[in-house]
Amino acid sequence: MAKQEISLIDTFSEFKELKNIDRSTMMSVLEESFRNVISKMFGTDENYDLIINPDKGDLEIYRNREIVEDDDLEDPNTQISLSEAQKIDADFEVGEEVTDKVDFASFGRRAILNLRQTLASKILDLQKDSIYNKYKEKIGNIVVGEVYQVWKKEILLLDDEANEMLLPKSEQIPTDFYRKGDTVRAVVAKVDNKNNNPKIILSRTSPLFLQRLFELEVPEINDGLITIRRIARIPGERAKVAVESYDDRIDPVGACVGMKGARIHGIVRELKNENIDVINYTNNMSLFISRALSPARISSIRLIDDQKRAEVFLKPEEVSLAIGKGGMNIKLASMLTEYQIEVFRDLEENFDEEDIFLDEFLDEIEPWVIDVLKGIGCDTAKNVLEIPRDELIRRTDLEEETVDEVLEILRSEFEQEA
Repeated sequence: MAKQEISLIDTFSEFKELKNIDRSTMMSVLEESFRNVISKMFGTDENYDLIINPDKGDLEIYRNREIVEDDDLEDPNTQISLSEAQKIDADFEVGEEVTDKVDFASFGRRAILNLRQTLASKILDLQKDSIYNKYKEKIGNIVVGEVYQVWKKEILLLDDEANEMLLPKSEQIPTDFYRKGDTVRAVVAKVDNKNNNPKIILSRTSPLFLQRLFELEVPEINDGLITIRRIARIPGERAKVAVESYDDRIDPVGACVGMKGARIHGIVRELKNENIDVINYTNNMSLFISRALSPARISSIRLIDDQKRAEVFLKPEEVSLAIGKGGMNIKLASMLTEYQIEVFRDLEENFDEEDIFLDEFLDEIEPWVIDVLKGIGCDTAKNVLEIPRDELIRRTDLEEETVDEVLEILRSEFEQEA
């Protein structure tokens, strides 16, 4: 069995190299495994001494037994008869302790099998603990994995040590498409260890993924000269990033974008052509909201701080820019500033007294239809009537019949007044 014991320690030494489990931990596991088997066989392991020499790669087992009179022998595991003890040394007397070296192979084939099963189980637990601890420290950092299997709801990735990582569908950019063997970059979003079974969840939709990409591409961010203060994302579509520099000589927006967009281009490509607006952060909330609504230029703004709400007034031609395609620009601006932003046409100078606000048509037009019209920057009846029918259908995405009905109601109102 000596060869088998040495073989076991050699295996542990190999494991250290492969699984990053230190040798002292392995020795501890080896001793614990032997003790577990001995305890199962004899009910106790307290009278056994295990000596492990990791440098030489050997292990010795010694058993301690109390000498009793031949007629008083009850437990051969913890006791030895006087006659047997005196065969070892004639000077032994009752009450003394005998220590003898034990060949583990003498415990039988079942004990050896039990030992190997115990070792295998403990090694697996150590591997799982090692993976969990390794990735727990990587939460929020970018990792790279190779696609091993693609399922409907998630993708299984393997890292360079063949550890499994999961990229759920909900954490993928809508236009992501992968095949087996593809390389994927993502941020570690969460690491679970339920029932000692580590589960590494990745994300490509997290704002943190975008932040880490900026840190990789923009040295000034990595060096701490530029700080990313806030990020708002609609993954795969558009994002807004607010940056700040504490050094007046550094233009944070210019540094992030790079010469001819060189720095930001790599990030956009990684995010499947997600449009990224980089703006200067400021503690002046009115100015920050104004910048967040870029490319629209606002005329004035009124903050209702206790409600975290902002009423923004713009010239009619700026309204659609502020709202953006599908309301995306205003939604991102609200996410970035953490204020609910409401857009109004600046009508103080050129307001037509004969015009009528759409809210006055609530009895005749469905409220949700009025909201859609406001969403494209139309607050009054004349705002709507000024837009050609086909363009109105395209911009609102309403049914033709609905648009025709709205136009008829609005026109008839002015005809009645005339």
